[in-house]
Amino acid sequence: MKMDDTIFLFLCTLLVWVMTPGLSLFYGGLVQSKNVLNTVMQSMAAMIIVTFTWITFGFTLSFGSGNDLIGNFDFIGLQHVGFAINQDLSPHVPFALFMLFQMMFCTIAVSILSGSIAERMRFIPFTIFIIIWVIVIYSPVAHWVWGGGWIGKLGALDYAGGTVVHITSGVSGLILAIMIGNGKKIEKIQPHNLLITLIGGILVWMGWYGFNTGSAYAFNDVALASFVNTVIAASGGAFSWLVLEYIVTKKLSLLGLLSGVLAGLVAITPAAGYVSYLNAYIISICGGIACYFVINIIKEKFKYNDTLDAFGIHGVGGVVGAVLTGVFQSHAVNGDIDNGLVYTGNIHAVFVQFIAVVVVVIYTIFVTWVIGKVLQHLMPLATTEEEDETGLDEIVHGEKAYFYGKLNKLNKRY
Repeated sequence: MKMDDTIFLFLCTLLVWVMTPGLSLFYGGLVQSKNVLNTVMQSMAAMIIVTFTWITFGFTLSFGSGNDLIGNFDFIGLQHVGFAINQDLSPHVPFALFMLFQMMFCTIAVSILSGSIAERMRFIPFTIFIIIWVIVIYSPVAHWVWGGGWIGKLGALDYAGGTVVHITSGVSGLILAIMIGNGKKIEKIQPHNLLITLIGGILVWMGWYGFNTGSAYAFNDVALASFVNTVIAASGGAFSWLVLEYIVTKKLSLLGLLSGVLAGLVAITPAAGYVSYLNAYIISICGGIACYFVINIIKEKFKYNDTLDAFGIHGVGGVVGAVLTGVFQSHAVNGDIDNGLVYTGNIHAVFVQFIAVVVVVIYTIFVTWVIGKVLQHLMPLATTEEEDETGLDEIVHGEKAYFYGKLNKLNKRY
């Protein structure tokens, strides 16, 4: 065990923890004022529910030894998880710290997912859904990629969760949004408080440095490379988004800047410890362009109600980053990997990335649909007309974020 690596990962874990309350504020500012507490509660509830689910079943299913598809019950209830290292999974840091770091990843994935169904899915069905989701979607995919499963053995790379975190959460969010949105009127609601969104966005942005840098699990050259690449990616994503926004609308919006930052950060996540600085910028620019296109053109064309664009940012950005990892991966940056397509014509590197993405997307779509259908047979998922009109804060939680007095009636749509 190395103490400097342990302190490093401890600090990174705290940074990743900040991302979930940060994302709750980011989302909270984007919804109507009558639903802001419900939106924040979805992310905060994720912190509580994921903790219980992770320590009981999630961690052992993700990282327990066993077969190529799912982990065994070696670590159920955190058995054999303590201060000592695990030679296979955490050779430099306490195994319990590794477990906590990974739990933060699972938590933010659930929080991301909630953005697709904000204001439109009932709270209790959502909490039941995420318990099942962690066990049957997140944990198997994490095992495939990081826990000794078939995707890792295939040679596909995912440095910090482009596939495990962002594709699974974004795609699941889209499927839930479609299942709920088909029966509800689709209308564009203006953000009620972009300053709250800005504060949340800054916290998520800051936390991302721990998210990517900590995935080296040691304070070394790869950690530094991933840190620099993460800083670069935020710039590249925002730059490409704002350029497109100005070309199309002749405006430069704060929400556009924040959306571009997130798009760039998502895109670099699977590649952060594998690519050069210049290629990190290229990947983030591609991520910003792809996410802007999907949110502003594809979403408008097909009229699906991905409320806060969790799929448009995280699902799409994750796919772009995962595939481009195979294009730009560099042995000079990370000595544990081969060079990618641009260096040696290694088409196999791109092929395995593509296979991993396709399988994870298909698996996530199918299992999310099954979970959703089962829950629909047991209870209604969509909010009622009364909840839509009055607001989820008052009806579900018995609270209000704001008190407008006589202006309350005028504020129904903001």
